Amino acid sequence: MARGSFLPGTFKTLILGAVLLGAAALPARAEDTKLTLTGSATITTDYMFRSISNTNQLPAVQPEFDLTYGMFWAYTWGSNTEFGGNIEIDYGAGISPKWHDITFTIGGLEYTYPGASEIDYFELKTGASWTGGAWTLGVNNYWSPDNFQTFGNSNAIEGSVGYAFKGKLFNFFSPSVSGTVGFQSYEDVASDYTYWNAGLTLGFLDHWSADIRYYDTDYSKAECFINNGNQNTCDARAVGTIKATF
Repeated sequence: MARGSFLPGTFKTLILGAVLLGAAALPARAEDTKLTLTGSATITTDYMFRSISNTNQLPAVQPEFDLTYGMFWAYTWGSNTEFGGNIEIDYGAGISPKWHDITFTIGGLEYTYPGASEIDYFELKTGASWTGGAWTLGVNNYWSPDNFQTFGNSNAIEGSVGYAFKGKLFNFFSPSVSGTVGFQSYEDVASDYTYWNAGLTLGFLDHWSADIRYYDTDYSKAECFINNGNQNTCDARAVGTIKATF
């Protein structure tokens, strides 16, 4: 597989577009700003990160808190894991300016592992998403200068598509389908790989959702072991998730 495929042109274009649109949107959003705190609690049968299990195919509990002020956002998120100190706490902040039906995003994401800080790392996220009627299309790029302080420069670029159905299933569920295809590249140690997922989400009772999703990668068992020390965490699997927002 190709090594060091960091797609610099796409990466720089997304950053430049988001920054320029952010500057242009500031005056327009000034009277619209309101500080909002929201949160969620998730229970999932497997913590999947770019289609690789971070809990060795075991369940995870994942709380999240989000703070927004106009186009500005910040969050903290946590989960149990099966590596490091068996816990992950992430932080992030950035901007998401809008232009017509397109939302641009640029932000910094910090992945931390209490008790195992030697694997903490940073990613710069850039992206754009378009919503038109029931359809949503998006592209995101995640670049790290030293992934897990092990793999050197890394880059993941992914595209996603979603469709929300009209009406309710059984007069109770609000169904939608979505999928993602991505490519993760590393400078050192691990092989590059392609990952994907597709699934069905059922919203219910205003603040709840249930999701069933299929994940897979093109890693061999040997490549998977080099990536994370376990040869079975990159295999195809179905994952069920329940999420509540508040």
